[in-house]
Amino acid sequence: MRHIELDSIFWQANWTKLDKEEFEARVRKATDSGGWIVDGNYSDRIRQITWTAADTVVWLDLSRPVVMWQLLRRTVRRTISGVELWNGNRERPFRDQLSRDPAKSILLWAWRTYAPTKQEYGQLVNDPRFSQVHFIRLTSRRQLRRFLLQTVPADGTDRT
Repeated sequence: MRHIELDSIFWQANWTKLDKEEFEARVRKATDSGGWIVDGNYSDRIRQITWTAADTVVWLDLSRPVVMWQLLRRTVRRTISGVELWNGNRERPFRDQLSRDPAKSILLWAWRTYAPTKQEYGQLVNDPRFSQVHFIRLTSRRQLRRFLLQTVPADGTDRT
């Protein structure tokens, strides 16, 4: 299975956003043949490309406290380590993460988009455009671990 990380397509060098039409074209190209897993949550236009071609969507519907704690830990770890994320980008400095501008702070962005995204996904599972999709909604870390154990064997080989 090919892993397609939408952030790596969308975010260009220096945190520059890829043009909408080019982003859509690259996502279309990346998903034009079978055997892929898309990682990411973008606009309805991208969802129209990925979900209409998908057979399964896994919705990680974790609670806001869990999401925020995981995001905070990940952001701090990435900021301290300076690890490259994609296209030369690294996590923004702590002063940006503490900003009141959601364009600078992934933490504030996640806090503000959590409820609307949860509501949107709740409606999308019944959207007739995606009737061919098998939705798997995981609401806890325990469910996620169980799902992964059933899906990915200990030796790392792909069961799909």
